[in-house]
Amino acid sequence: MIWRGLLVSVRNAAEAAEALAGGASIIDVKEPLAGPLGAASPAAIVEIARVVGCGKPWTMACGELLEGVATILERIGQVVALLGGEAVPPAAIKMGLAGMAAAAWQDQLAEVRAGLPAGIPQVAVAYADWKHVAAPCPMEVIEAAARLGCGMLLVDTADKSAGRLLESTPEAELANWVAHARRRGLGVALAGKIAITEIPAVVALGPDVVALRSAVCSNGRLGAVQRRLVNAAVAAAAAPATAFQAAFGEQQL
Repeated sequence: MIWRGLLVSVRNAAEAAEALAGGASIIDVKEPLAGPLGAASPAAIVEIARVVGCGKPWTMACGELLEGVATILERIGQVVALLGGEAVPPAAIKMGLAGMAAAAWQDQLAEVRAGLPAGIPQVAVAYADWKHVAAPCPMEVIEAAARLGCGMLLVDTADKSAGRLLESTPEAELANWVAHARRRGLGVALAGKIAITEIPAVVALGPDVVALRSAVCSNGRLGAVQRRLVNAAVAAAAAPATAFQAAFGEQQL
């Protein structure tokens, strides 16, 4: 399970249509009012899944593991039930680890993985601002993700009121996380209020996926996704052609 390209997070079907029209490779579903990985309502998720169809993969944010394994699995189960047997299920699910540094988070991640419906992979999430939000350090998350067979790692920022990814974390440290994840056989997505002007620098770090919301919305992450901004992000990613091709290549499912 490795995807490559530009991921756009959306909160409703209209935004999904805009993201697809703008050239997004992957559609992620979340509710930004509910946090960095806030879960959207099951009804909204199903509407988005129907818009996306089978043309692109779509992923689903499930909130924070701190809410409990049972809550996470119940959310996923509700969506799968509403989708029915003919609709395309999520290509992956993910949840944050804020507040879990001192908890048995690895055991709980394993419980989630064991309880997932067949064929739905799990993306591990490491917060770049892990110290600020009492999350496990990214190196520990990488090791756990490899051990659990998650396939992909998302590095994101938890506190969206603070600085962007490249402001909060030195590029050398990000590059080290990416390289270590690759050595452990993981694909990597980078996110965290990445500006369109920062996309070439993020691509140069070597991720498989660059994930956006704020940069492609009118009026920030709580605004609405705009296809012209998605198109601009796609163009920015393609600007350093050699680096982009090496990092993204063709989308793989």
